[in-house]
Amino acid sequence: MNAHRSTFASLLIFLLLAGVSYGQVSVASVPQQLRQAEPPPASATAAELETTGDDLHARKYFADALDYYQAANAKASSARLLNKIGMMNLLLMRADAARKDFERALKIDPNYADAYNNLGAVEYQDHRLKPAIKRYQQAIALNPEFATYHSNLGTAFMERKEFDKAAAEYARALQIDPDVFEHRGSAGISARFPSPSDRARFHYVIAKTYAKAGNTERCLLYLTKAMEFGFKDIDRVYKEDEFATVRKDPRFAELMAKKQTIMQP
Repeated sequence: MNAHRSTFASLLIFLLLAGVSYGQVSVASVPQQLRQAEPPPASATAAELETTGDDLHARKYFADALDYYQAANAKASSARLLNKIGMMNLLLMRADAARKDFERALKIDPNYADAYNNLGAVEYQDHRLKPAIKRYQQAIALNPEFATYHSNLGTAFMERKEFDKAAAEYARALQIDPDVFEHRGSAGISARFPSPSDRARFHYVIAKTYAKAGNTERCLLYLTKAMEFGFKDIDRVYKEDEFATVRKDPRFAELMAKKQTIMQP
């Protein structure tokens, strides 16, 4: 993934963890914005307007960025620009407008994976998990090597309590990008946890994913988080094959020796 793709590749909220693509950005809470920039100049080219829009977006001037992307799209419409317009509408809490923008992007380019992912994020935000899963799967079919799509799909499966499917998608995301869970706050879709026990299970699933990948340090980090949220089945870590190597690490014994303290309410 190149630097530009990393910056502009996906949504929502790990308000806990969050993924919309052209960028994955949090839309947990964006206040009404006043314009901070001059209006788009009529003499500017579409490319110049888009570049300025990218800069304004990076500075979190979302309303201004929207103006520039719309002006650029009026001069030279493209799926890419419509996707960026949709992203700004999402960040400005205009989910219905964003949905239409992503759908328009797909009419121009039916193979635009980011737009499918972003539609999935809109569906997820609306608590429509089945359509969200379908959209993420469409994105993956077009670009199976993008970690965010897999982590977003895993999160949707997690909310449906389809834990094995969630773990498989998280494992694939981690295989593609070993840091995918560490930068989800700026690139990934947010998991909604109706209870501390659901959040605890999520952390345990991530710990198992890291254990399977051979990353003991992060496995232990997420085991700690699982215990902090009171994961009642934490002793499974002694039985499940994925943790076999982790169990040999002295840090594992040290962590589990503090289990009762960590899990105190």
